[in-house]
Amino acid sequence: MKRELLLEKIEELKATMPWYVSEYYQSKLSVPYSFTTLYEYLKEYRRFFEWLLDSDIANVAKIADIPLEILEKMTKKDMEAFVLYLRERPSLNTYSTKNGVSQTTINRTLSALSSLYKYLTEEVENDQGEPYFYRNVMKKVATKKKKETLSARAENIKQKLFLGDETMEFLDYVANEYENKLSNRAKSSFRKNKERDLAIMALLLASGVRLSEAVNLDLKDINLNMMVIEVTRKGGKHDSVNVAGFAKPYLEDYLKIRKNRYKAKKQDVALFLSEYRGLPNRIDASSIEKMVGKYSQDFKVRVTPHKLRHTLATRLYDATKSQVLVSHQLGHASTQVTDLYTHIVNDEQKNALDNL
Repeated sequence: MKRELLLEKIEELKATMPWYVSEYYQSKLSVPYSFTTLYEYLKEYRRFFEWLLDSDIANVAKIADIPLEILEKMTKKDMEAFVLYLRERPSLNTYSTKNGVSQTTINRTLSALSSLYKYLTEEVENDQGEPYFYRNVMKKVATKKKKETLSARAENIKQKLFLGDETMEFLDYVANEYENKLSNRAKSSFRKNKERDLAIMALLLASGVRLSEAVNLDLKDINLNMMVIEVTRKGGKHDSVNVAGFAKPYLEDYLKIRKNRYKAKKQDVALFLSEYRGLPNRIDASSIEKMVGKYSQDFKVRVTPHKLRHTLATRLYDATKSQVLVSHQLGHASTQVTDLYTHIVNDEQKNALDNL
């Protein structure tokens, strides 16, 4: 979604929300949460508040009128009833006969509500320096996670990674072969954004940064001499991230054409630009997701930018056998998250089994 459209939709949602959700939104902007995350959270709050109205838990005319006391007095049984509603409600998809939303969606809804409740019960301050209330019902609501061993998850992910020589083969394919299958009209669009698209994918594959971190990069954040980029991690932490050398020519090619191709002015500080109605704009996350999906599907299998992050992490662990180095590269606070990559890179285990 384009940034301008995203901000418009956020403003539309905010206008329907109670005052304390607006306060929450302003607070999280300073963390900073991405606009995409905040938009998704606001949609989850709308779904929750609509349920409060429909179930007569909140006896008011509209969402904006739902008082803070309703949230304070929500019981564990109330929240379980909301989860049951999510599991059993008719699908909003006209073409689907399946009822209920997925467990992943339910977990996302509960995560959004947990964030709001944490703000209201711990983070905000009233005139006396106290939170609005203390009882956090979300701490009593369990989320059901998919049961899957790291080995099973690793085997599933491994099929969607561009490991070994495939990293460069993927970039070479986009650079030299992809357009051969396109119509003349499609070729024109591809050629306009070719250098930019290759630079983005090379950076993701060479650094392992998150999609939001790549989107938010400014020109000043990249140092091609040192092959280092400055990013803002989750929680607003600033970090310097090393970038593998193979990305350098792609980034250099893009920077050569960036100003003229996208009509960039001095005030256009975003590193990666798109053109919208003849004006340069920071490229948005959804555009990158579609772009990566399009190219990867034509090459091998459709993947997300997050799978490119997994690719870098797996290759780095394979080369170093160091979870510490991988966790530092990815911006993780501990090595626990990187356990997955030890299961993807399991050649030694397989060799040992072959020798039995």
